[in-house]
Amino acid sequence: MYQVYFDREKRQIEVPEGTTILEAERLAGLLPDAPCGGAGTCGKCQVTVNRQTVKACQTKIQQDLHVDTSGFSSLEEAVVLTEGFSRPVAFRPGVSVHSIALEKTVPGDRRSDWERMLAALSEAGAEDAGQFLPDPELASSLYERIKKGGNCHVAHTDREILDIQDQKRDYCLAAFDLGTTTLAGFLLDAADGRVLAVESRMNPQAQYGADVIMRSDYALACGTEALTGCIRRELDDMIGSLAGRAGRERTDLLQVCVAGNTCMHHLFLGISPASLVHAPYTPALSQSLTLRAGQYGLNIHPRGQLLVLPNIAGYVGADTSACLLAVRPDRKEEITLLLDIGTNGEMVLGSRERLLTCSTAAGPALEGAKIECGMRGTDGAVDHVSFKDGRWHYTSIGNQPAVGLCGSGLLDLTAQLLQNGFLDESGNLQSGQEDPKRFLLVPPELAGNEKGVYLTQKDIREIQLAKAAIAAGIRILMKRLSITEEDIACLYIAGAFGNYMDPVSAGRIGLFPSSLAERIRPVGNAAGEGAKIALLNADEWRAADRLAASVEFVELAALPEFQDCFVDELEFPQ
Repeated sequence: MYQVYFDREKRQIEVPEGTTILEAERLAGLLPDAPCGGAGTCGKCQVTVNRQTVKACQTKIQQDLHVDTSGFSSLEEAVVLTEGFSRPVAFRPGVSVHSIALEKTVPGDRRSDWERMLAALSEAGAEDAGQFLPDPELASSLYERIKKGGNCHVAHTDREILDIQDQKRDYCLAAFDLGTTTLAGFLLDAADGRVLAVESRMNPQAQYGADVIMRSDYALACGTEALTGCIRRELDDMIGSLAGRAGRERTDLLQVCVAGNTCMHHLFLGISPASLVHAPYTPALSQSLTLRAGQYGLNIHPRGQLLVLPNIAGYVGADTSACLLAVRPDRKEEITLLLDIGTNGEMVLGSRERLLTCSTAAGPALEGAKIECGMRGTDGAVDHVSFKDGRWHYTSIGNQPAVGLCGSGLLDLTAQLLQNGFLDESGNLQSGQEDPKRFLLVPPELAGNEKGVYLTQKDIREIQLAKAAIAAGIRILMKRLSITEEDIACLYIAGAFGNYMDPVSAGRIGLFPSSLAERIRPVGNAAGEGAKIALLNADEWRAADRLAASVEFVELAALPEFQDCFVDELEFPQ
Protein backbone atom coordinates (compact mmCIF):
# COMPACT_ATOMS: atom_id res chain seq x y z
CA MET A 1 0.00 0.00 0.00
CA TYR A 2 1.26 3.49 -0.89
CA GLN A 3 0.25 7.02 0.07
CA VAL A 4 -0.73 9.37 -2.76
CA TYR A 5 -0.99 13.08 -1.94
CA PHE A 6 -2.75 15.43 -4.38
CA ASP A 7 -1.07 18.80 -3.88
CA ARG A 8 -3.67 21.15 -5.37
CA GLU A 9 -6.63 19.48 -3.67
CA LYS A 10 -4.72 18.84 -0.39
CA ARG A 11 -6.13 15.33 -0.34
CA GLN A 12 -4.40 12.06 0.56
CA ILE A 13 -5.36 8.46 -0.12
CA GLU A 14 -3.80 5.04 0.39
CA VAL A 15 -3.94 2.65 -2.57
CA PRO A 16 -2.50 -0.78 -3.43
CA GLU A 17 0.66 -1.08 -5.50
CA GLY A 18 -0.10 -1.07 -9.23
CA THR A 19 -3.11 1.26 -8.99
CA THR A 20 -3.03 3.88 -11.73
CA ILE A 21 -2.97 7.54 -10.78
CA LEU A 22 -6.29 7.97 -12.62
CA GLU A 23 -7.92 5.33 -10.45
CA ALA A 24 -6.38 6.92 -7.35
CA GLU A 25 -7.94 10.25 -8.38
CA ARG A 26 -11.34 8.57 -8.67
CA LEU A 27 -10.94 6.85 -5.30
CA ALA A 28 -9.97 10.17 -3.71
CA GLY A 29 -13.21 11.74 -4.93
CA LEU A 30 -11.58 13.96 -7.56
CA LEU A 31 -13.14 14.45 -10.98
CA PRO A 32 -10.37 13.77 -13.50
CA ASP A 33 -11.07 14.38 -17.17
CA ALA A 34 -10.54 11.11 -19.07
CA PRO A 35 -12.38 11.25 -22.42
CA CYS A 36 -10.86 7.97 -23.63
CA GLY A 37 -11.87 6.21 -20.42
CA GLY A 38 -8.29 5.39 -19.47
CA ALA A 39 -7.19 3.83 -22.76
CA GLY A 40 -4.21 6.19 -22.98
CA THR A 41 -5.17 7.63 -26.35
CA CYS A 42 -6.42 11.15 -25.57
CA GLY A 43 -3.76 12.56 -23.24
CA LYS A 44 -6.31 14.66 -21.36
CA CYS A 45 -5.67 13.10 -17.94
CA GLN A 46 -2.11 14.37 -17.63
CA VAL A 47 -0.64 15.23 -14.22
CA THR A 48 2.77 16.21 -12.89
CA VAL A 49 4.81 13.72 -10.85
CA ASN A 50 8.41 14.49 -9.82
CA ARG A 51 8.41 17.46 -12.23
CA GLN A 52 7.48 15.19 -15.13
CA THR A 53 4.19 15.29 -17.05
CA VAL A 54 2.64 11.83 -17.28
CA LYS A 55 -0.65 10.27 -18.32
CA ALA A 56 -2.53 9.45 -15.13
CA CYS A 57 -4.27 6.47 -16.73
CA GLN A 58 -0.99 4.86 -17.81
CA THR A 59 1.13 5.55 -14.73
CA LYS A 60 1.05 2.86 -12.03
CA ILE A 61 1.85 3.70 -8.44
CA GLN A 62 4.97 1.91 -7.18
CA GLN A 63 5.84 4.20 -4.27
CA ASP A 64 4.49 7.08 -2.19
CA LEU A 65 3.73 9.98 -4.54
CA HIS A 66 2.95 13.67 -4.65
CA VAL A 67 0.69 14.40 -7.64
CA ASP A 68 0.06 17.89 -9.00
CA THR A 69 -3.04 18.32 -11.16
CA SER A 70 -2.56 22.11 -11.57
CA GLY A 71 -2.70 23.34 -15.15
CA PHE A 72 -4.53 20.28 -16.43
CA SER A 73 -8.22 19.87 -17.25
CA SER A 74 -10.76 18.80 -14.66
CA LEU A 75 -14.48 18.13 -14.83
CA GLU A 76 -14.99 20.73 -12.10
CA GLU A 77 -13.97 23.68 -14.27
CA ALA A 78 -16.24 23.76 -17.32
CA VAL A 79 -19.13 26.18 -17.86
CA VAL A 80 -22.47 24.38 -18.34
CA LEU A 81 -25.36 25.79 -20.35
CA THR A 82 -28.56 25.90 -18.28
CA GLU A 83 -30.71 28.42 -20.17
CA GLY A 84 -33.04 27.29 -22.92
CA PHE A 85 -36.04 28.16 -25.05
CA SER A 86 -39.06 28.45 -22.77
CA ARG A 87 -42.48 27.58 -24.19
CA PRO A 88 -45.28 28.96 -22.01
CA VAL A 89 -47.55 26.28 -20.60
CA ALA A 90 -50.54 26.44 -18.28
CA PHE A 91 -49.50 25.82 -14.68
CA ARG A 92 -51.24 22.54 -13.81
CA PRO A 93 -48.59 20.49 -11.98
CA GLY A 94 -48.95 16.85 -11.12
CA VAL A 95 -48.71 17.75 -7.42
CA SER A 96 -51.61 19.60 -5.77
CA VAL A 97 -52.12 20.81 -2.20
CA HIS A 98 -55.57 21.10 -0.60
CA SER A 99 -56.52 22.42 2.81
CA ILE A 100 -59.21 20.31 4.47
CA ALA A 101 -60.96 19.97 7.81
CA LEU A 102 -60.91 16.49 9.32
CA GLU A 103 -64.22 16.22 11.16
CA LYS A 104 -64.72 14.00 14.17
CA THR A 105 -66.54 10.74 13.69
CA VAL A 106 -70.24 10.70 14.61
CA PRO A 107 -72.12 7.61 15.73
CA GLY A 108 -73.52 5.65 12.84
CA ASP A 109 -70.84 6.80 10.34
CA ARG A 110 -69.10 3.57 9.43
CA ARG A 111 -66.54 5.21 7.17
CA SER A 112 -62.89 4.91 8.10
CA ASP A 113 -60.75 7.96 8.88
CA TRP A 114 -59.11 7.48 5.49
CA GLU A 115 -62.45 7.45 3.63
CA ARG A 116 -63.65 10.58 5.40
CA MET A 117 -60.37 12.32 4.53
CA LEU A 118 -60.86 11.41 0.86
CA ALA A 119 -64.41 12.78 1.00
CA ALA A 120 -63.08 16.05 2.44
CA LEU A 121 -60.51 16.20 -0.34
CA SER A 122 -63.24 15.75 -2.96
CA GLU A 123 -65.24 18.59 -1.39
CA ALA A 124 -62.09 20.76 -1.48
CA GLY A 125 -61.77 20.21 -5.23
CA ALA A 126 -59.38 17.25 -5.52
CA GLU A 127 -60.39 15.28 -8.60
CA ASP A 128 -60.36 11.47 -8.45
CA ALA A 129 -59.73 11.53 -4.69
CA GLY A 130 -61.64 8.29 -4.40
CA GLN A 131 -58.94 6.54 -6.43
CA PHE A 132 -56.06 7.43 -4.11
CA LEU A 133 -54.16 4.38 -2.94
CA PRO A 134 -54.57 3.64 0.80
CA ASP A 135 -51.42 4.32 2.82
CA PRO A 136 -51.25 2.64 6.28
CA GLU A 137 -48.55 4.97 7.58
CA LEU A 138 -50.45 8.13 6.67
CA ALA A 139 -53.74 6.64 7.86
CA SER A 140 -52.25 5.98 11.29
CA SER A 141 -51.69 9.72 11.78
CA LEU A 142 -55.29 10.70 11.08
CA TYR A 143 -56.79 9.85 14.49
CA GLU A 144 -54.55 12.31 16.36
CA ARG A 145 -55.18 14.99 13.77
CA ILE A 146 -58.95 14.48 14.02
CA LYS A 147 -58.73 14.60 17.81
CA LYS A 148 -56.91 17.97 17.69
CA GLY A 149 -59.37 19.37 15.14
CA GLY A 150 -58.61 22.22 12.74
CA ASN A 151 -57.40 22.13 9.17
CA CYS A 152 -54.61 20.09 7.66
CA HIS A 153 -52.84 20.37 4.31
CA VAL A 154 -52.70 17.39 1.96
CA ALA A 155 -50.23 17.15 -0.93
CA HIS A 156 -51.16 14.60 -3.58
CA THR A 157 -50.86 13.52 -7.20
CA ASP A 158 -53.74 12.06 -9.24
CA ARG A 159 -53.01 8.64 -7.74
CA GLU A 160 -51.63 8.96 -4.25
CA ILE A 161 -51.24 11.17 -1.23
CA LEU A 162 -47.64 12.22 -0.66
CA ASP A 163 -47.84 14.26 2.53
CA ILE A 164 -50.18 15.48 5.28
CA GLN A 165 -49.12 18.46 7.38
CA ASP A 166 -50.82 20.53 10.10
CA GLN A 167 -49.10 23.69 8.86
CA LYS A 168 -48.87 24.87 5.26
CA ARG A 169 -45.55 23.87 3.72
CA ASP A 170 -43.57 25.38 0.84
CA TYR A 171 -43.21 22.37 -1.44
CA CYS A 172 -40.94 22.33 -4.47
CA LEU A 173 -40.09 20.30 -7.58
CA ALA A 174 -36.80 19.65 -9.41
CA ALA A 175 -35.94 18.99 -13.07
CA PHE A 176 -32.62 17.58 -14.32
CA ASP A 177 -31.02 17.26 -17.73
CA LEU A 178 -28.63 14.30 -17.56
CA GLY A 179 -26.26 15.06 -20.41
CA THR A 180 -23.39 12.81 -21.42
CA THR A 181 -20.98 15.63 -20.62
CA THR A 182 -22.93 17.99 -18.38
CA LEU A 183 -25.69 18.04 -15.78
CA ALA A 184 -28.17 20.87 -15.25
CA GLY A 185 -30.70 21.10 -12.43
CA PHE A 186 -33.62 23.44 -11.73
CA LEU A 187 -35.57 23.86 -8.49
CA LEU A 188 -39.17 25.02 -8.98
CA ASP A 189 -41.79 26.30 -6.55
CA ALA A 190 -44.68 23.80 -6.49
CA ALA A 191 -47.14 26.62 -5.75
CA ASP A 192 -46.52 28.79 -8.81
CA GLY A 193 -43.78 27.20 -10.95
CA ARG A 194 -41.15 29.89 -10.28
CA VAL A 195 -37.52 28.85 -10.77
CA LEU A 196 -36.02 29.08 -7.29
CA ALA A 197 -32.46 27.97 -8.05
CA VAL A 198 -30.29 26.61 -10.87
CA GLU A 199 -27.26 24.32 -10.56
CA SER A 200 -24.91 22.92 -13.21
CA ARG A 201 -22.00 20.50 -13.09
CA MET A 202 -19.96 18.20 -15.26
CA ASN A 203 -21.18 14.61 -15.45
CA PRO A 204 -18.81 12.64 -13.19
CA GLN A 205 -19.21 9.62 -15.46
CA ALA A 206 -16.86 11.40 -17.90
CA GLN A 207 -13.95 9.99 -15.90
CA TYR A 208 -14.95 6.60 -17.32
CA GLY A 209 -15.08 7.81 -20.93
CA ALA A 210 -16.26 10.77 -23.01
CA ASP A 211 -19.03 9.00 -24.89
CA VAL A 212 -21.78 6.49 -24.25
CA ILE A 213 -19.96 3.65 -26.03
CA MET A 214 -16.96 3.87 -23.70
CA ARG A 215 -19.19 4.02 -20.64
CA SER A 216 -21.32 1.14 -21.87
CA ASP A 217 -18.18 -0.94 -22.44
CA TYR A 218 -17.00 -0.09 -18.93
CA ALA A 219 -20.39 -1.07 -17.47
CA LEU A 220 -20.38 -4.40 -19.31
CA ALA A 221 -16.82 -5.17 -18.20
CA CYS A 222 -17.02 -3.92 -14.59
CA GLY A 223 -20.73 -3.64 -13.80
CA THR A 224 -22.92 -0.56 -13.56
CA GLU A 225 -22.20 0.19 -9.88
CA ALA A 226 -19.46 2.82 -10.36
CA LEU A 227 -21.27 4.68 -13.14
CA THR A 228 -24.67 4.47 -11.46
CA GLY A 229 -23.32 5.39 -8.04
CA CYS A 230 -21.41 8.49 -9.14
CA ILE A 231 -24.31 9.99 -11.11
CA ARG A 232 -26.82 9.37 -8.30
CA ARG A 233 -24.48 10.89 -5.72
CA GLU A 234 -23.92 13.92 -7.94
CA LEU A 235 -27.64 14.52 -8.44
CA ASP A 236 -28.31 14.07 -4.75
CA ASP A 237 -25.56 16.58 -3.96
CA MET A 238 -27.04 18.99 -6.51
CA ILE A 239 -30.44 18.64 -4.82
CA GLY A 240 -28.88 19.63 -1.50
CA SER A 241 -27.19 22.62 -3.12
CA LEU A 242 -30.38 23.73 -4.90
CA ALA A 243 -32.44 23.46 -1.73
CA GLY A 244 -29.84 25.38 0.25
CA ARG A 245 -29.73 28.22 -2.27
CA ALA A 246 -33.50 28.54 -2.20
CA GLY A 247 -33.80 28.34 1.58
CA ARG A 248 -35.77 25.11 1.37
CA GLU A 249 -35.37 21.70 2.98
CA ARG A 250 -34.71 18.51 1.04
CA THR A 251 -37.95 17.10 2.44
CA ASP A 252 -39.88 19.96 0.79
CA LEU A 253 -39.10 18.33 -2.56
CA LEU A 254 -41.98 16.13 -3.79
CA GLN A 255 -41.09 15.36 -7.41
CA VAL A 256 -37.86 15.08 -9.41
CA CYS A 257 -38.03 14.74 -13.20
CA VAL A 258 -34.99 13.54 -15.15
CA ALA A 259 -34.24 13.43 -18.88
CA GLY A 260 -31.17 11.91 -20.48
CA ASN A 261 -30.15 9.95 -23.53
CA THR A 262 -30.88 6.24 -23.46
CA CYS A 263 -27.51 5.25 -22.05
CA MET A 264 -27.63 7.94 -19.33
CA HIS A 265 -31.21 6.83 -18.56
CA HIS A 266 -30.15 3.19 -18.15
CA LEU A 267 -27.03 3.90 -16.12
CA PHE A 268 -28.88 6.24 -13.75
CA LEU A 269 -31.54 3.60 -13.13
CA GLY A 270 -28.90 0.87 -12.73
CA ILE A 271 -29.95 -0.94 -15.92
CA SER A 272 -27.28 -2.76 -17.88
CA PRO A 273 -26.70 -1.06 -21.27
CA ALA A 274 -26.14 -4.47 -22.91
CA SER A 275 -29.23 -4.15 -25.11
CA LEU A 276 -27.93 -0.80 -26.41
CA VAL A 277 -24.50 -2.14 -27.29
CA HIS A 278 -25.60 -5.26 -29.15
CA ALA A 279 -27.77 -5.46 -32.26
CA PRO A 280 -30.56 -4.53 -32.77
CA TYR A 281 -29.66 -1.75 -30.22
CA THR A 282 -32.94 -1.43 -28.37
CA PRO A 283 -33.58 0.06 -24.92
CA ALA A 284 -34.39 -2.19 -21.97
CA LEU A 285 -37.17 0.29 -21.04
CA SER A 286 -38.88 2.96 -23.11
CA GLN A 287 -42.03 4.06 -21.29
CA SER A 288 -42.14 6.94 -18.83
CA LEU A 289 -41.68 5.90 -15.21
CA THR A 290 -42.94 7.08 -11.83
CA LEU A 291 -40.69 5.72 -9.08
CA ARG A 292 -39.82 6.32 -5.42
CA ALA A 293 -36.93 8.78 -5.48
CA GLY A 294 -35.38 7.40 -2.30
CA GLN A 295 -34.83 4.02 -3.95
CA TYR A 296 -32.55 5.73 -6.50
CA GLY A 297 -30.30 7.59 -4.10
CA LEU A 298 -32.20 10.87 -4.02
CA ASN A 299 -32.80 12.06 -0.48
CA ILE A 300 -35.96 14.13 -0.74
CA HIS A 301 -39.42 13.76 0.87
CA PRO A 302 -39.86 10.12 2.02
CA ARG A 303 -42.70 9.69 -0.48
CA GLY A 304 -41.10 11.90 -3.11
CA GLN A 305 -41.42 10.71 -6.69
CA LEU A 306 -38.85 10.26 -9.43
CA LEU A 307 -40.36 10.94 -12.87
CA VAL A 308 -38.40 9.59 -15.84
CA LEU A 309 -39.34 10.75 -19.33
CA PRO A 310 -39.71 8.10 -22.08
CA ASN A 311 -37.06 6.92 -24.51
CA ILE A 312 -37.86 6.84 -28.21
CA ALA A 313 -35.35 4.29 -29.55
CA GLY A 314 -31.95 2.78 -28.81
CA TYR A 315 -29.99 5.98 -29.31
CA VAL A 316 -32.83 8.50 -29.30
CA GLY A 317 -33.52 8.94 -25.64
CA ALA A 318 -35.55 10.76 -23.04
CA ASP A 319 -33.55 13.93 -23.67
CA THR A 320 -35.05 14.05 -27.17
CA SER A 321 -38.52 13.48 -25.67
CA ALA A 322 -37.84 16.45 -23.40
CA CYS A 323 -36.70 18.57 -26.38
CA LEU A 324 -39.93 17.67 -28.16
CA LEU A 325 -41.93 18.85 -25.13
CA ALA A 326 -39.99 22.12 -25.21
CA VAL A 327 -40.60 22.79 -28.92
CA ARG A 328 -43.70 20.67 -29.77
CA PRO A 329 -43.08 20.30 -33.54
CA ASP A 330 -46.09 17.97 -33.56
CA ARG A 331 -48.31 21.06 -33.23
CA LYS A 332 -46.76 23.03 -36.11
CA GLU A 333 -48.06 23.32 -39.64
CA GLU A 334 -44.61 24.15 -41.06
CA ILE A 335 -41.74 21.68 -41.29
CA THR A 336 -39.03 22.13 -38.67
CA LEU A 337 -35.74 20.39 -37.94
CA LEU A 338 -34.70 19.90 -34.32
CA LEU A 339 -31.00 19.13 -34.00
CA ASP A 340 -29.22 18.29 -30.75
CA ILE A 341 -25.48 18.25 -31.40
CA GLY A 342 -23.54 16.47 -28.68
CA THR A 343 -21.50 13.31 -28.33
CA ASN A 344 -24.51 11.72 -29.97
CA GLY A 345 -26.36 13.75 -32.60
CA GLU A 346 -30.15 13.32 -32.43
CA MET A 347 -32.52 15.03 -34.84
CA VAL A 348 -36.27 15.23 -35.46
CA LEU A 349 -37.67 16.43 -38.79
CA GLY A 350 -41.28 17.08 -39.74
CA SER A 351 -44.52 18.74 -38.73
CA ARG A 352 -47.88 17.84 -37.23
CA GLU A 353 -48.46 15.60 -40.24
CA ARG A 354 -45.44 13.36 -39.65
CA LEU A 355 -42.27 13.36 -37.54
CA LEU A 356 -39.11 11.35 -38.23
CA THR A 357 -36.11 10.92 -35.96
CA CYS A 358 -32.67 9.37 -36.12
CA SER A 359 -29.42 9.32 -34.20
CA THR A 360 -25.94 9.77 -35.62
CA ALA A 361 -22.68 8.77 -33.97
CA ALA A 362 -21.11 12.21 -34.19
CA GLY A 363 -18.66 11.34 -31.43
CA PRO A 364 -17.12 13.81 -28.98
CA ALA A 365 -14.86 15.58 -31.51
CA LEU A 366 -17.04 18.69 -31.64
CA GLU A 367 -16.71 18.93 -27.86
CA GLY A 368 -12.92 18.75 -28.09
CA ALA A 369 -12.45 15.20 -26.78
CA LYS A 370 -10.60 13.73 -29.80
CA ILE A 371 -8.81 16.92 -30.81
CA GLU A 372 -5.15 17.27 -29.82
CA CYS A 373 -5.63 20.81 -28.47
CA GLY A 374 -9.33 20.30 -27.85
CA MET A 375 -10.89 21.12 -24.51
CA ARG A 376 -14.20 21.85 -22.85
CA GLY A 377 -15.63 25.35 -22.60
CA THR A 378 -13.51 26.58 -19.68
CA ASP A 379 -11.33 29.65 -19.13
CA GLY A 380 -8.63 29.85 -21.77
CA ALA A 381 -10.55 27.93 -24.43
CA VAL A 382 -10.49 29.62 -27.84
CA ASP A 383 -14.18 30.09 -28.63
CA HIS A 384 -14.16 32.19 -31.84
CA VAL A 385 -11.69 32.63 -34.69
CA SER A 386 -11.61 34.97 -37.71
CA PHE A 387 -9.17 35.84 -40.50
CA LYS A 388 -9.08 39.49 -41.63
CA ASP A 389 -6.58 41.48 -43.64
CA GLY A 390 -4.13 38.61 -43.64
CA ARG A 391 -4.15 38.26 -39.86
CA TRP A 392 -5.68 35.70 -37.53
CA HIS A 393 -7.83 36.89 -34.65
CA TYR A 394 -9.33 34.89 -31.81
CA THR A 395 -11.11 35.28 -28.49
CA SER A 396 -10.88 33.03 -25.45
CA ILE A 397 -13.30 32.31 -22.64
CA GLY A 398 -12.67 34.57 -19.69
CA ASN A 399 -10.18 36.57 -21.81
CA GLN A 400 -7.49 34.25 -20.43
CA PRO A 401 -4.33 33.17 -22.29
CA ALA A 402 -5.34 30.53 -24.83
CA VAL A 403 -4.71 26.92 -23.86
CA GLY A 404 -6.92 25.00 -26.30
CA LEU A 405 -9.91 24.91 -28.65
CA CYS A 406 -13.50 24.33 -27.53
CA GLY A 407 -16.22 23.30 -29.99
CA SER A 408 -17.22 26.73 -31.30
CA GLY A 409 -13.57 27.76 -31.77
CA LEU A 410 -12.83 24.49 -33.53
CA LEU A 411 -15.72 25.09 -35.91
CA ASP A 412 -14.65 28.69 -36.66
CA LEU A 413 -11.01 27.75 -37.25
CA THR A 414 -11.93 24.93 -39.63
CA ALA A 415 -14.32 27.18 -41.56
CA GLN A 416 -11.74 29.97 -41.83
CA LEU A 417 -9.00 27.58 -42.99
CA LEU A 418 -11.40 26.31 -45.65
CA GLN A 419 -12.55 29.79 -46.63
CA ASN A 420 -9.03 31.12 -47.05
CA GLY A 421 -7.42 28.28 -48.96
CA PHE A 422 -5.46 26.55 -46.20
CA LEU A 423 -7.80 23.55 -46.36
CA ASP A 424 -9.28 21.95 -49.47
CA GLU A 425 -12.64 20.24 -49.97
CA SER A 426 -11.24 16.78 -49.34
CA GLY A 427 -9.85 17.90 -45.98
CA ASN A 428 -6.16 18.15 -46.85
CA LEU A 429 -4.45 20.77 -44.70
CA GLN A 430 -1.74 22.99 -46.17
CA SER A 431 -1.03 25.48 -43.41
CA GLY A 432 1.80 27.31 -45.19
CA GLN A 433 3.76 27.01 -41.95
CA GLU A 434 6.87 25.05 -40.99
CA ASP A 435 4.78 21.90 -40.60
CA PRO A 436 2.20 22.06 -43.42
CA LYS A 437 0.02 19.43 -41.72
CA ARG A 438 -0.30 21.47 -38.54
CA PHE A 439 -1.78 24.95 -38.28
CA LEU A 440 -0.46 26.94 -35.32
CA LEU A 441 -3.02 29.52 -34.20
CA VAL A 442 -1.43 30.66 -30.93
CA PRO A 443 2.34 30.29 -30.51
CA PRO A 444 3.67 28.99 -27.17
CA GLU A 445 5.00 32.41 -26.12
CA LEU A 446 1.47 33.88 -26.31
CA ALA A 447 -0.41 30.84 -25.02
CA GLY A 448 -1.20 29.77 -21.51
CA ASN A 449 0.68 26.52 -21.97
CA GLU A 450 4.03 25.29 -23.31
CA LYS A 451 2.89 23.97 -26.69
CA GLY A 452 0.55 26.68 -28.01
CA VAL A 453 -2.80 26.09 -29.67
CA TYR A 454 -2.93 24.36 -33.04
CA LEU A 455 -4.96 22.11 -35.34
CA THR A 456 -3.54 18.98 -36.96
CA GLN A 457 -4.43 16.96 -40.04
CA LYS A 458 -5.70 14.18 -37.76
CA ASP A 459 -7.97 16.71 -36.02
CA ILE A 460 -9.43 17.69 -39.39
CA ARG A 461 -10.27 14.04 -40.10
CA GLU A 462 -12.10 13.79 -36.75
CA ILE A 463 -14.12 16.90 -37.62
CA GLN A 464 -14.99 15.42 -41.02
CA LEU A 465 -16.28 12.21 -39.43
CA ALA A 466 -18.44 14.13 -36.97
CA LYS A 467 -19.92 16.59 -39.44
CA ALA A 468 -20.49 13.88 -42.07
CA ALA A 469 -22.54 11.80 -39.64
CA ILE A 470 -24.84 14.70 -38.81
CA ALA A 471 -25.14 15.95 -42.40
CA ALA A 472 -25.89 12.45 -43.70
CA GLY A 473 -28.61 11.99 -41.08
CA ILE A 474 -30.29 15.21 -42.18
CA ARG A 475 -30.14 14.21 -45.84
CA ILE A 476 -31.63 10.78 -45.15
CA LEU A 477 -34.55 12.24 -43.18
CA MET A 478 -35.22 14.85 -45.89
CA LYS A 479 -35.25 12.08 -48.47
CA ARG A 480 -37.75 10.07 -46.38
CA LEU A 481 -40.08 13.08 -46.23
CA SER A 482 -39.48 13.88 -49.92
CA ILE A 483 -38.50 17.47 -49.11
CA THR A 484 -35.55 19.77 -49.78
CA GLU A 485 -33.78 22.16 -47.45
CA GLU A 486 -35.95 24.96 -48.81
CA ASP A 487 -39.01 23.28 -47.26
CA ILE A 488 -37.57 23.53 -43.74
CA ALA A 489 -39.00 26.65 -42.10
CA CYS A 490 -36.88 26.59 -38.96
CA LEU A 491 -33.81 24.79 -37.64
CA TYR A 492 -33.88 24.44 -33.86
CA ILE A 493 -30.39 23.87 -32.47
CA ALA A 494 -30.30 22.41 -28.95
CA GLY A 495 -27.37 22.02 -26.61
CA ALA A 496 -24.36 24.08 -25.57
CA PHE A 497 -22.44 23.56 -28.81
CA GLY A 498 -25.38 24.79 -30.88
CA ASN A 499 -25.86 27.75 -28.55
CA TYR A 500 -22.34 29.12 -28.90
CA MET A 501 -21.38 28.12 -32.45
CA ASP A 502 -21.39 30.51 -35.41
CA PRO A 503 -24.15 29.28 -37.78
CA VAL A 504 -22.23 30.57 -40.79
CA SER A 505 -19.18 28.51 -39.83
CA ALA A 506 -21.36 25.43 -39.31
CA GLY A 507 -22.91 25.85 -42.74
CA ARG A 508 -19.53 26.54 -44.33
CA ILE A 509 -18.07 23.18 -43.26
CA GLY A 510 -21.30 21.37 -44.20
CA LEU A 511 -22.55 20.44 -40.75
CA PHE A 512 -25.99 21.21 -42.17
CA PRO A 513 -27.16 22.84 -45.43
CA SER A 514 -25.71 26.36 -45.50
CA SER A 515 -29.05 27.89 -46.53
CA LEU A 516 -30.46 26.93 -43.12
CA ALA A 517 -28.03 29.25 -41.33
CA GLU A 518 -30.52 32.11 -41.72
CA ARG A 519 -33.34 30.01 -40.28
CA ILE A 520 -31.60 28.84 -37.11
CA ARG A 521 -33.17 29.31 -33.73
CA PRO A 522 -30.91 28.27 -30.83
CA VAL A 523 -33.01 26.68 -28.07
CA GLY A 524 -30.19 26.11 -25.57
CA ASN A 525 -30.84 23.50 -22.93
CA ALA A 526 -34.13 22.34 -24.44
CA ALA A 527 -33.92 19.02 -22.60
CA GLY A 528 -33.85 20.83 -19.27
CA GLU A 529 -36.78 23.00 -20.36
CA GLY A 530 -38.75 19.93 -21.39
CA ALA A 531 -38.14 18.29 -18.01
CA LYS A 532 -39.44 21.46 -16.34
CA ILE A 533 -42.54 21.49 -18.56
CA ALA A 534 -43.29 17.88 -17.56
CA LEU A 535 -43.40 19.02 -13.92
CA LEU A 536 -45.32 22.22 -14.54
CA ASN A 537 -48.15 20.64 -16.50
CA ALA A 538 -49.43 17.13 -15.85
CA ASP A 539 -51.08 16.99 -19.29
CA GLU A 540 -47.67 17.59 -20.92
CA TRP A 541 -46.16 14.81 -18.76
CA ARG A 542 -48.87 12.42 -19.93
CA ALA A 543 -48.42 13.58 -23.53
CA ALA A 544 -44.73 12.64 -23.47
CA ASP A 545 -45.44 8.93 -23.95
CA ARG A 546 -47.83 9.60 -26.85
CA LEU A 547 -45.39 12.00 -28.46
CA ALA A 548 -42.45 9.61 -28.14
CA ALA A 549 -44.49 6.75 -29.58
CA SER A 550 -45.73 8.84 -32.52
CA VAL A 551 -42.26 9.73 -33.82
CA GLU A 552 -41.05 7.38 -36.56
CA PHE A 553 -37.54 6.11 -35.87
CA VAL A 554 -35.17 5.69 -38.82
CA GLU A 555 -32.31 3.25 -38.13
CA LEU A 556 -29.53 4.71 -40.26
CA ALA A 557 -27.22 1.72 -39.84
CA ALA A 558 -29.84 -0.52 -41.47
CA LEU A 559 -30.12 1.65 -44.61
CA PRO A 560 -27.85 0.67 -47.52
CA GLU A 561 -27.81 4.28 -48.78
CA PHE A 562 -26.55 5.72 -45.49
CA GLN A 563 -22.94 4.64 -45.99
CA ASP A 564 -22.82 6.21 -49.47
CA CYS A 565 -24.40 9.38 -48.11
CA PHE A 566 -21.93 9.47 -45.20
CA VAL A 567 -18.95 9.11 -47.55
CA ASP A 568 -20.28 11.91 -49.76
CA GLU A 569 -20.63 14.20 -46.75
CA LEU A 570 -17.03 13.64 -45.61
CA GLU A 571 -15.91 16.27 -48.09
CA PHE A 572 -16.31 19.94 -47.24
CA PRO A 573 -18.61 22.01 -49.49
CA GLN A 574 -16.89 23.80 -52.35
